[in-house]
Amino acid sequence: MLESLYNGKPVRETRDIDVPLVARHFYHHAGWAELAKTEFPDHVPVGVCGQIIPWNFPLLMLAWKIAPAIALGNTVVLKPAEYTSLTALLFAEICEMAGLPRGVVNIVTGDGATGELIVNHPGIDKIAFTGSTEVGRKIREATAGAGKALTLELGGKSPFIVFDDADLDGAVEGVVDAIWFNQGQVCCAGSRLLVQESIHDLFVAKLRARLETLRVGPPLDKAIDVGAIVAPVQLDRIKALVQKGVEEGAEVFQPKAALPSKGLFFPPTLMTNVHPASTCARVEIFGPVLVAMSFRTPDEAIALANNTEYGLAASVWSESINLALDIAPKLKCGVVWINSTNLFDAASGFGGYKESGYGREGGREGALAYLKPRWGKSAKPIADKPAPKADIGLELVGGGIDRTAKLYIGGKQARPDGGYSRPIAAPNGKLVGEIGEGNRKDIRNAVEAARKAVGWANASEHNRAQILYYIAENLDARASEFADRLRALRGVKKAKTRLEVDASIERLFAFAAYADKFDGAVHRPPLRGLALAMNEPVGVVGIVCPEEPGFLAFVSLMGAAIAMGNCVVMVPSERQALIATDLYQVLDTSDVPAGVVNIVTGDKRSLGLELARHDAVDAIWFFGEREGAAALEKASTGNLKQTWCETVARDWYDPTIGGGSDLLHHATQVKNIWIPYGE
Repeated sequence: MLESLYNGKPVRETRDIDVPLVARHFYHHAGWAELAKTEFPDHVPVGVCGQIIPWNFPLLMLAWKIAPAIALGNTVVLKPAEYTSLTALLFAEICEMAGLPRGVVNIVTGDGATGELIVNHPGIDKIAFTGSTEVGRKIREATAGAGKALTLELGGKSPFIVFDDADLDGAVEGVVDAIWFNQGQVCCAGSRLLVQESIHDLFVAKLRARLETLRVGPPLDKAIDVGAIVAPVQLDRIKALVQKGVEEGAEVFQPKAALPSKGLFFPPTLMTNVHPASTCARVEIFGPVLVAMSFRTPDEAIALANNTEYGLAASVWSESINLALDIAPKLKCGVVWINSTNLFDAASGFGGYKESGYGREGGREGALAYLKPRWGKSAKPIADKPAPKADIGLELVGGGIDRTAKLYIGGKQARPDGGYSRPIAAPNGKLVGEIGEGNRKDIRNAVEAARKAVGWANASEHNRAQILYYIAENLDARASEFADRLRALRGVKKAKTRLEVDASIERLFAFAAYADKFDGAVHRPPLRGLALAMNEPVGVVGIVCPEEPGFLAFVSLMGAAIAMGNCVVMVPSERQALIATDLYQVLDTSDVPAGVVNIVTGDKRSLGLELARHDAVDAIWFFGEREGAAALEKASTGNLKQTWCETVARDWYDPTIGGGSDLLHHATQVKNIWIPYGE
């Protein structure tokens, strides 16, 4: 009742959907509380979690945030939206009735300024935010360099794809649930209707007829389908965006039934004659407004669906399960519903790709987001030492021909764009060699080459494993040579550097083994159907490597990323970059496709910033001092790329810490594909 009173959603939706899901989340995560020590043995709670939730699902969002946090041993400071705070305060009374210790759950009401205080508080260890992409970007910028874990579940412009063999009447009902549920005030609302051209007119006619039967009215009326808009400012935004669409040529259809004379109501709206570049097709309206477009082929449907900065959810409607399951993995979003829409369960993770945020809520991956590796508690901060100044002379340490190592871009050695080089010195200052000084243009070329290597993500896991095994075998054949290079760079005995090379070879073998074993799961939600949790590659990953151990860390990070199907732009250790350039010939002789691994040497900070700013980079990994992490995290806000910035020293020689599932989790993102079955 409270949810409907101040949110405006039909009480029928609150009663039949929201409240049961809230109970389901607490029951499910109670199980994780019981199993945490055995299922996550090398992890500990994150600590104090600042959680900020929106007004569209006040109680459900509270459950999504609080249930996993306290189940895994964390404490919570939660701020509900200023429009919808009452159920959070009622929940606080339930916590007291349940005997929850004081201080475990704290509810703080207020507006955006209160949320800002939570985000910036030094005692907060993790921020979990659900809301607009604009605010999510500000939170990412505000937390840059603070070392806080971050989960962002942001906006969306989800496609609803209808093929010509679909059950059209069923798909019409799916559209009703996708966009007019909760007045369209849903982050994953199916607000972009993509209909195959041959059935477009028929489907639109059916949809218009169905629109005429929708009832708009007071939210406490159990017989209505569409309730009230949450606030005047939101209603004004909806009206303005619809008017903008009309000005750009869209045709608007709204049912003839009159709206209630009092209250904040907007009729369910269908907009046709809309182009992909139209404002109403690109901008999240967050209201009961559907825009319709047509497509001819499955490839065109995929291109239109992915033509957005968002990537939260999608619906695919077809009676051909082969077609639907072919389309689903090609959609760049975190959730795909087949012949269904807006299905949720605590056992299945939910979250987005691209500017719809990162991190997952629900499922095993959602539980892991409220934990951190145990080894981090005792780890020391990284303190990078300045590189020794090189004594420029004619003789190289270890002998050999004086040459400048080039960059490695698109499977070829490439001269740096600026034409500059930098000397690399041994600890005693003697010259070991020179490397190319990469710049912004080199980073752009490397990212472009990585983008072109899209086939790597589609290669079979077995094929990726074969190539990683091949890299390891070829490196083993030249192990003594690499150990000699490390000895010259580090000024230590060859026996010590041979240990690092051998560990690097073992690491490659391990990630080759993981390539076809670090897969997903099949969930059985409480409905007739399945949810497939698929581990997908993140995409193009920019990796700024730690200084020590220069070779083992480089190989470990590269191996984890490409084993999962990512393409990488690597920036190696400044002091030991020559060992990375020696790897070119190993990659060339190991059948690594061009563009999968790109190596740009030079100043780590400046090259890392270029990677963080580049909108075609999907994730940035950085290992170094906190100041550098802050700069990269702040620069990453342009396209809200995933960030993994580590400022404490990891034991790269430990196969669990330096080469286990922790790296693979960062190299993947989970997509849940829902497949109902039965009549």
